[in-house]
Amino acid sequence: MAETEFGVQGEPIERTQIRVRKAARALGRHGLGHAYGHISARLDADSFLVCVAKPMGNIAPGEDGVVVPVDGPLPDGVLGEVRCHQQIYRRRPEVGGICRTFLRDVMTLSTMGLTPRPLHGFASYFAPRPPLWDDPLLLRNDEAASRLADQLGDSRAIVMRGNGVVLTGATVEESIVMAFYLEEAAKTELAVMAAGIEPVVLTPEQAEARAVSSGRIYERMWDYLTHGDPEI
Repeated sequence: MAETEFGVQGEPIERTQIRVRKAARALGRHGLGHAYGHISARLDADSFLVCVAKPMGNIAPGEDGVVVPVDGPLPDGVLGEVRCHQQIYRRRPEVGGICRTFLRDVMTLSTMGLTPRPLHGFASYFAPRPPLWDDPLLLRNDEAASRLADQLGDSRAIVMRGNGVVLTGATVEESIVMAFYLEEAAKTELAVMAAGIEPVVLTPEQAEARAVSSGRIYERMWDYLTHGDPEI
């Protein structure tokens, strides 16, 4: 993972703990998560740090997460669905952060078997549209987690029908930025559906040109999402 304003791979784990806690609290603060879900940051090729198993918005300063191996059994106290993080990190060496959360409007769309189309800039990051994991059950075994990671492929996110979403990023910060973007994409999709007018969808070329990271795009959203955090 390259150096960014968010830090450098190989940083002291104490710094990674703070980044993970801030990301988790940001989801809770902005209605992008509730009692369930988890977020992680890659430490190296063989391990990652996952937040403590409690509502992400309630994680207090100093409540450290748990180091989890990319290969091997989950440590005691780690939630069962964290196995999907293992499977994604195993397949995607460029991924440095993963967010498993519950986005209200994304879930509403998913119950109709739909995921957001690229109707505006935020949605362009998921063009042509996020894949749909058409299974409402929890990921409680390695086989299911492996199949989900396979279906995710090289996409930024995969929507789980009626059961939230898994998002990826080069950093843990980027993964929660993607959570904000995807929920905004779903809000727009639902509003257009309610209007009953067929929207203008971005072309593949327009979506590719719009899905940029330059100009501190992610950093500015991170600043917005974490404003007022106790560990700022």
